[in-house]
Amino acid sequence: MEADTEHPESVACSVDDRGVATVRLQRPEKHNAFDDDMIARLREHFDRLAADPAVRVVILAAAGRSFSAGGDLAWMQRMADYDYADNLNDARALAAMLRSLKQLPQPSIACVQGGAFGGAVGLICCCDIAIGADTARFGLTETRVGLLPATIGPYVIEALGPRWTRRLFLTAERIDAQRAAQIGLLHEYCPAEQLSDRVEAVVGELLANGPTAMREAKKLCADLTYRAVDEAIIEDTSARIARLRVGDEGQEGLNAFLDKRAPPWTGGDKTRV
Repeated sequence: MEADTEHPESVACSVDDRGVATVRLQRPEKHNAFDDDMIARLREHFDRLAADPAVRVVILAAAGRSFSAGGDLAWMQRMADYDYADNLNDARALAAMLRSLKQLPQPSIACVQGGAFGGAVGLICCCDIAIGADTARFGLTETRVGLLPATIGPYVIEALGPRWTRRLFLTAERIDAQRAAQIGLLHEYCPAEQLSDRVEAVVGELLANGPTAMREAKKLCADLTYRAVDEAIIEDTSARIARLRVGDEGQEGLNAFLDKRAPPWTGGDKTRV
């Protein structure tokens, strides 16, 4: 792997020869708390990866014991001295970064090895798949200090549903990995020493699928969420599958299935069919 070392103190990004990108929070001494610099670096990486057709999967991970403690205290102190306009612009930057992560065309995986609090929960909710260590802990703690989890709110509500979101927003309580999995914050959890292997297994499942099909599947989910099934939806979804069926990837996938061979995106690995 070749790592981006432009901002090693904040965020690192690497892409392996399979097209699997890893974006890693790199402030372990600060429990990966994020500030305006990290937010800007994250958005740069997400936007660059989104535009790269060679990237097939994006993993969001973190160095050290914690996934992320949320907002950096020094950054929060600076924000307290900002006027309304400066605070608005600062919040918009965070919101834009979260949207860039959520709208990645590639499947994204949050690999959560430790504590995740405040805005870090928003990062996890923006990812398509969330896998955590059994020792991970979570909390939406903004109200404890008189603030509001506003910019992450839409993503948390989508992931957890409104009722659990209300409880966690209001209580600011901390929950463990088991409860996080029960309410949908994590899809699964495992012993910490097995986390990398479990994430790699899911990556393998994703790499077995057509890249265009996965991008279209993500877009389909985004477009259909909370929409009633009417004539417009029926026509739209019918057109989407018809378009993929006659496209190059769909034709190759169907022919490979009928010929009992592996499609090219599996690298010839028939066990992934």
